[in-house]
Amino acid sequence: MSQQNQSSGIAGFISNNIALIIVVGLFFMGGFFFGSLWTENQMLKKGVTAGAGAGTAVAADPGAPQGPTVDQLAQMPPVTDEDHVRGNEAANVVLVEYSDYECPFCARFHPTMLQVMEEYGDRVAWVLRHYPLPFHANAQKAAEGAECVAKLAGNEAFWTYSDSLAETMELAGQLTPADLIQAAADAGVNESGFQSCLDSGEMASKVTEQMNSGSTAGVSGTPGTMVVVDGEVKELIPGALPFEQVKSTIEKYL
Repeated sequence: MSQQNQSSGIAGFISNNIALIIVVGLFFMGGFFFGSLWTENQMLKKGVTAGAGAGTAVAADPGAPQGPTVDQLAQMPPVTDEDHVRGNEAANVVLVEYSDYECPFCARFHPTMLQVMEEYGDRVAWVLRHYPLPFHANAQKAAEGAECVAKLAGNEAFWTYSDSLAETMELAGQLTPADLIQAAADAGVNESGFQSCLDSGEMASKVTEQMNSGSTAGVSGTPGTMVVVDGEVKELIPGALPFEQVKSTIEKYL
């Protein structure tokens, strides 16, 4: 068959089957589109964000699987006077939360922890440690700011600052440098003193140390909350679980 006849045959086939070709094309395009949506949905469910490679800590979805070993849990540094404790320091059950001020799941979990403290009073204590994720632009400085506030105004001011940033995240979904200054002001800290401490970077090593110790203990996302009973780490509460699930965990140890 000549090249001209081949071309005529192909053109004729296309002309006679144009509707079928369009349907098949749409089918494959639709499959690609919905497949991409499914993949993105699964990544979001697992807390994976664009640019987070293998082994990178992520913001934890409430249902994200977490499972540090007993040996890993035992690596968590004990609660000391250097920690920021909310509630009864002598409580049998202590919840040590590794958190990121710019993590939306942490902001969602904060009211749950406030509810825990209201429900259990002196029977449970809450410790907040830093775990700023690298893809949250203001998380590191927000954590350093918390330590600056604690240095300048004490433990109660630290928690006021933390409450303020959690509320801002719930309302705005992000933090700005101005939000850190406002949170410090809410905690009663002078702006110039706060800014001087923050700019010095003097609290960076403490924040990094807490994050590294959390990773060693099996924390891989935020919030990651260790359940400590009589000084022994029992398990990890992974992600922003609802109050009833956190309550059921606490009840096992009371």
